Amino acid sequence: MVVYWEYAFLENLILDGLLLYLALKCARVKCCILNLALAAMVGAAEAVVFPLITLPVWAGYLVKIAGGILISVIAVRKANFKGYIVVSAAFFLMTFALGGVLVAAYSFAGAEYIQGNGFFVERAPVALVIGIAGVFSVAVVLLAKYIYRYRRIKRNLFSCILQAGERKVRATGFSDSGNLLNFRGRPVSVVSAVTALALFRGKAQEIGRMNINTVNGSREAPVFECALQIAFTNKIVERKGVLITVGDVASKEYNLILHTATLEGEDETHTIAIKEVARKNQGKRERRKLSMRK
Repeated sequence: MVVYWEYAFLENLILDGLLLYLALKCARVKCCILNLALAAMVGAAEAVVFPLITLPVWAGYLVKIAGGILISVIAVRKANFKGYIVVSAAFFLMTFALGGVLVAAYSFAGAEYIQGNGFFVERAPVALVIGIAGVFSVAVVLLAKYIYRYRRIKRNLFSCILQAGERKVRATGFSDSGNLLNFRGRPVSVVSAVTALALFRGKAQEIGRMNINTVNGSREAPVFECALQIAFTNKIVERKGVLITVGDVASKEYNLILHTATLEGEDETHTIAIKEVARKNQGKRERRKLSMRK
């Protein structure tokens, strides 16, 4: 088998760049293009030079592992020790996963490949390899977004009890930092229509109406008052005179969207999340002001 080093270098440069980018994204570490490009070039050079060196199999794999850790560290602009470990682990995970996908594709297409001593050489169209890597990257990004979104939702779910008079209804509340609804200066949470119907049984007396602006437009909704119990890990918090309105809560995980002020100061994780969102929003506002001045 004849291997052209320039093609091998370019192919590995692209693949290492993709894998490192995915590792950084999955580890939620800030990506620097210069660091990423440098790390990809080091990885590509290693992939070209290493097959020319004769080593025992066990030593070959040790060198490859050390090389993977090296380019993972280079790709990270600045992080603590844990950040380097997470990025390195993510890089190896992505490498093994993509390698398995490529081997399966080569076997299916009848492409020739050789593996051993810690390296992998194939005879396949570069477009096929890059195409498979591209599809793999999109799948990983979508999966990572889904997992992080799922974790965020689960972390901010609370068991709640809504009470109106003598009637009580259990609900699963989601603490959403994007819910900033207010009615006459008081925070308003949002419940699904089914939950509101079960709580009030059509006998609720609204204390007013408010306009709710969403991506689907603006609408007027009634505002009600009730009591609320929220179960934390080690305590139960009771709120009286909580305002709620009926809205489109389109989720299978929860049927109540809590206002940020409802939990603020009661749950450490949620409070930190609120401060982080506020900090990012403040940063965006400052950048917009600077852009306007320019």
